[in-house]
Amino acid sequence: MSHRILKRPEVQHRTSLSRSHLYQLIKNGEFPRQISLSTNGRAVGWLETDIEAWLEQRIAESTSNNAAA
Repeated sequence: MSHRILKRPEVQHRTSLSRSHLYQLIKNGEFPRQISLSTNGRAVGWLETDIEAWLEQRIAESTSNNAAA
């Protein structure tokens, strides 16, 4: 199975989140955690599937909240 890894600038672009907000959401358990790409942990990335799933969840929550309003 092939996994596409996204670096932080691409994650920010796709989600429209600032760097600080992205890391705050991770800290709060509200955003997928990054994976380590190197042994020293300096190079990290996110699985594209995790980011897509998070976006789909946000869209679903938004549309269900709008329908209830």
